[in-house]
Amino acid sequence: MRDVRCPICDLRMQGASPREWPEFPFCSRRCKVIDLGRWLGEAYSVHQESQAEGEETVSPEPDEDIP
Repeated sequence: MRDVRCPICDLRMQGASPREWPEFPFCSRRCKVIDLGRWLGEAYSVHQESQAEGEETVSPEPDEDIP
């Protein structure tokens, strides 16, 4: 038996498999949409490591074959 909690509302979700919760890892479509709204509203972020001083960024060369 699985026993997990919704990351948005903290509702306990118990069941034999995730198939019982079609919006897994969320408990409902509402919580899934709330999470999406937080991502789109930039409430969450993914941090990138900053480059050391003196390192150059390498930009990809444009494709010259594309008209």
